[in-house]
Amino acid sequence: MITIENQTFDEERVLYGREGITVRNCSFDGPADGESAFKEGKDIEAEHCFFNLRYPFWHDHGLIIRDSEMTELCRAALWYSDRVEITDTKLHGIKALRECSNIVMKNCDIISPEFGWSVRGIRMEDSAAVSEYFMMRSEDLTFRNMNLTGKYSFQYIRNAVFENCTFDTKDSFWHGENITVKDSVVKGEYLAWYSDGLTLVNCKIIGTQPFCYCKNLKLIDCEMIDTDLAFEKSDVEAQITTKVDSIKNPRSGRIEVPELGELIMDDAEAKGEVLIRA
Repeated sequence: MITIENQTFDEERVLYGREGITVRNCSFDGPADGESAFKEGKDIEAEHCFFNLRYPFWHDHGLIIRDSEMTELCRAALWYSDRVEITDTKLHGIKALRECSNIVMKNCDIISPEFGWSVRGIRMEDSAAVSEYFMMRSEDLTFRNMNLTGKYSFQYIRNAVFENCTFDTKDSFWHGENITVKDSVVKGEYLAWYSDGLTLVNCKIIGTQPFCYCKNLKLIDCEMIDTDLAFEKSDVEAQITTKVDSIKNPRSGRIEVPELGELIMDDAEAKGEVLIRA
C-alpha cells in the first residue's frame, strides 16, 4: 500500500486508475479545477482529506473514506462504485451517492439533494441528512439511528429496514415495497401512498392523509398524531394506541383505535372494518 500525505491536488484525474493507495491529510482543491481525482481506482483509503472539486470517486472498487469533508462544490462525489465504507465524514455536495452498491456509512453528516439514487445494499448508522428525494429507487437498505429532514424521501425503494430513526419529511415511502419501520418517528404529509408491504411497529406517525392506496399495510402498536383522512383505499391491518382524527374509506382489513374523531365511509367499495376499543 502506497501512502500519499500532506499534499494538495487540483489537476484533472490526478490519481486516475490507481490501486492500493492511502491518501492522508490531502486537499483536492485549487485553480486548475480538475475533476475525477480517483476515477477507475481500486482499494483506496482516504483519511482526513478535503474535497472541493467535482466527481472524485467514480467507478471505484474497494473504497474507505474516514474523517473527511466533501464541500458543496464537490458535486456527484460517488457514482458507480462498490464496496465503500464512509465514516465520520461530511458529504455536502448535490447527488453525493448514486448507482453504487455495498455501502456502509457511519456517523456521517449529509447535506445533499438527490442523495442515494439507485443504490443497492446500503447500511447507514448514527448519521443525519438534509436532502430532497433521498434514496430514491434504492434497494436493500438498513438504517439505524438516522435523522432525516427533507421532502420526497425513500420513494420507490425496495427491501428496507429502519430502526430508531426520526424522519421529518413529506411524500415519504411512495411506491415503496417490503419496508419495515420500528421504534421510529415519521412526520410529514401524505405518508406512504401506493406502498406495498409496509409494516410499522411501535412508531409515532404525524401528519395529514397518511397511508392512502396502500397494499399489505400493517401498523402494530403505533401512535397517530394529527392524522386525518387516513387509510383511504388501502388494504390495512392496524392497531393504533392513540386517537385518530379521521379515517376515510379503507378498502379492506381491520383498524383498531381507542378513539376516533370521524369515520367517513362514502365509497361503496370501502369494506374495511374500524373498531373502537378503549
